[in-house]
Amino acid sequence: MGEHLTTWAMPWLRPTSFNLGVYGVLVFFLVSGYIIPTSLERHGDVRAFWIGRFFRLYPLYLVVIGLVLALAWWIPVRPEVSRDLSSVAAHATMLLDAVGAAGVLNTMWTLSYEMVFYLLVVALFTAGVRDRRGLLPVLFALVAAGAALVLPGPPLPGGWAALVSCGVFVTGMACVVAGRGRTVAAYVLGGMALVLVLSSSRVPWFGVAILAVMFAGTAVHRWERGQGPLWPVAVAVGVVAAMPLWALNAGWWWVRPGVWGLTILLAVLTFAAAMAWRARTIPAVLTWLGTISYSLYLVHLPILLAVMQVAGEMRWSPLPLQIGVSVAFLGLLVPASWLSHRFVERPMQLLGRRGIAKTRAK
Repeated sequence: MGEHLTTWAMPWLRPTSFNLGVYGVLVFFLVSGYIIPTSLERHGDVRAFWIGRFFRLYPLYLVVIGLVLALAWWIPVRPEVSRDLSSVAAHATMLLDAVGAAGVLNTMWTLSYEMVFYLLVVALFTAGVRDRRGLLPVLFALVAAGAALVLPGPPLPGGWAALVSCGVFVTGMACVVAGRGRTVAAYVLGGMALVLVLSSSRVPWFGVAILAVMFAGTAVHRWERGQGPLWPVAVAVGVVAAMPLWALNAGWWWVRPGVWGLTILLAVLTFAAAMAWRARTIPAVLTWLGTISYSLYLVHLPILLAVMQVAGEMRWSPLPLQIGVSVAFLGLLVPASWLSHRFVERPMQLLGRRGIAKTRAK
């Protein structure tokens, strides 16, 4: 949210020594990697995991997509989004970036790698792989390094990847939830996710590097519990931080070695600080913001687009006007995020828990 707000409303406040948005994304991925695999292992139920994830992610995601499309007469959907069936398929699986498709909101690319991570984690769990040595983040970092050297772009671009992956995704999930061919389905879905990132994602090395970061979060959790070493995390982070030095596709300003390295360093320090302070009481306002964070993540961009449509170009506007528009945006965003959490997220999560309880009772 800060990255988008400072880009469009307060450009004088936007940092250029590091990328604020990518910093936030990396912290999020570290946290996700820290939580998700151990949560799955603790409950030990793949079907319950997927039911919970679908009711957690999809309801608000679909509502926001509907909102964006409903407002398309006023704020046109960005031209990068394909107007064909492949785009529908990519949005249906959330594997947008992994199949080279643009989302109706450009923030949705991060959900692609969250979904890829889920598919890989479930496959590893099904295979009994727990990675007690912490080698997975190093492995993915090395694969990303190799991809950076040889892949300037996706080797297999095209809308076919979205269509095929959607068919495999729907069939595989049906098998997992129904309990028929669950093991094979988990392996196929995990393998498909990894193949997509390497063959069809917009920047293959970047996608695999994100997976290295996520598995680094998992390795930290195992180290914390005395189940593995910490050195693989340092190796993986070091390799990922050095990637722009040789990557064939590293043309953005935020992938320059200095900017990229500082962004990663700040994300790691933030995560380390949170780990160091995890035993302390967290201020209630931060807990509340954490509670509505998924809503804030999905809702902020449509609201910001609407505010900027009304306010117009802000880059050369007087400072008081920039600040006023930003405050107005936040004044709309926070209540809207709470409302979407209260009336969309929470009811659907409760429904998902009831569904899980029913499946376990059978």
